[in-house]
Amino acid sequence: MTATVCAGSQAQELEPRSFNNIPINETFLVVGAGRSDGDLSPPGSSPLQDAELTIDALAVGASRTFALAGDSAKVDIVGSRACYEGEGVFMGEFAEGRRCEYADPRFKLTWNFSGAPAMELKEFAGWQQDIVVGASIAVTAPWGDYTSRQLINAGANRWAVKPVVGISHRHGRSWQWEAKLGVTYFQTNDDFFGGTRLEQDPLYSTSLHLIYNLSRGWLSLDANYFAGGRTHVDGVRQNTRQDNSRWGLTWNRPLAPKHLLKLYASTGVVTRIGNDFN
Repeated sequence: MTATVCAGSQAQELEPRSFNNIPINETFLVVGAGRSDGDLSPPGSSPLQDAELTIDALAVGASRTFALAGDSAKVDIVGSRACYEGEGVFMGEFAEGRRCEYADPRFKLTWNFSGAPAMELKEFAGWQQDIVVGASIAVTAPWGDYTSRQLINAGANRWAVKPVVGISHRHGRSWQWEAKLGVTYFQTNDDFFGGTRLEQDPLYSTSLHLIYNLSRGWLSLDANYFAGGRTHVDGVRQNTRQDNSRWGLTWNRPLAPKHLLKLYASTGVVTRIGNDFN
């Protein structure tokens, strides 16, 4: 188990419409709040067992769209602060606690290199999407709060890089589907719990989204599957290979010409390690 609150979320994310065409030269600001609660599912060798955790997070982000080789592209930056509380059995004794910490910031570049011509907002309003193919790369920087004295941290103390390829196809005015394939690579954490060395294999992921466009906004049924990510502590192989799936629902509705509201919920459907939360 990587034993961080936020580090594993990259593979578990369910983000529909990642590869839609978008107007260029626009800036977006995002403020979001979320709550997750459920059971941690560490391997049997972990010193933490029977653990339950609730996480409240506030995220702030910004995006800027632009033209790249004649097609639409976007760069994102997101930072967050998480407050989490929980209880469990740690090294044979009952323990509980609450902390608030800053999570690792994330930077992402998305490029729709086929089927998404770069257009300004006025020209984009009359354009109809068909098939869009794109790619993205997300980088998580180890700048969040972290200490090796704690088994659970908001930061991960290591870089993580996730490249993704995806395709989006719109059928008429109502229906759309999107599929993505990705892999997350992790840097070695040389100062893991107790001063040990943590290595982690790549974590492979795929996701599928079925989207229905409403008269105002849209609704998406989301599902993913991710596997791999086995860890090694001081060279010793751990029983931490993931083989998990999540389902979710996303609802988006414009509130004004330049404002919108998005609500999202998901749950773990298949859990082997670390995915049993809502």
